[in-house]
Amino acid sequence: MEFMNRKPIIAGNWKLNKTIKEAIELVTLLKRLIQDTQSVDVVVCPVYTALSDVSEVLIESEIKLGAQDLYWEEKGAFTGEVSGSLLKDAGASYVIIGHSERRQFFHETHETVNKKTKAALKAGLIPIVCVGELLKEREAGQTFEVIQRQLEGAFVNFSKEEIQALVLAYEPVWAIGTGKVATPQQAQEVHAFIRKEIAKMFGAETATSLRIQYGGSVKADNIADLMREADIDGALVGGASLDANGFADIVRNAVSVTVK
Repeated sequence: MEFMNRKPIIAGNWKLNKTIKEAIELVTLLKRLIQDTQSVDVVVCPVYTALSDVSEVLIESEIKLGAQDLYWEEKGAFTGEVSGSLLKDAGASYVIIGHSERRQFFHETHETVNKKTKAALKAGLIPIVCVGELLKEREAGQTFEVIQRQLEGAFVNFSKEEIQALVLAYEPVWAIGTGKVATPQQAQEVHAFIRKEIAKMFGAETATSLRIQYGGSVKADNIADLMREADIDGALVGGASLDANGFADIVRNAVSVTVK
């Protein structure tokens, strides 16, 4: 099947956790635990202050480095912001954009997600663009409507080539950090809808090649069942990525389901 060509991707979003020393210790152990990851892309996303040090540890490692956000301007009077080129300079190759916590606490909009994604691509970073609905939206039967708006807003004036260069992450907000997880069937239903919408917007070939992660209380004991679904191509892992052993178990279990 065509979807078998999509290489799974497991990314760890550390959020606001880990000192530089703790970050170095985590990735040093992680390197030893998951030395053979050729069949799955593995990414860790620490805080800005640890990026450069973690990058040094990951030299000659298959594990890639990502950031948790960026600003769309290259330079200027934007106190507190970090540009794509600065993230590249620190060793990052991925960046998370539009995470629900950025939308909820920092007023991220469709427009800012659009601008940040464009800026990331311009800087040579691979964006991990997040979409997902709130619990009240799911209970009101608005999941597909919300996802559709997020996709249309995020990708205004995008080309097929730009879409093919990024990763999407479906993160139901009600499952992030709550211990709740969408069933594989619930997640697959939304992933399939996302792929269908991308096909409408950018064509079937683009949609087929696009990697879509699931995020929301992912752990070692549920990743395999999630990834057995046809349209789930990995995971954006939150809290479980803060422990090297637990994250390594997620990666190993993902590797075990690399052929769908």
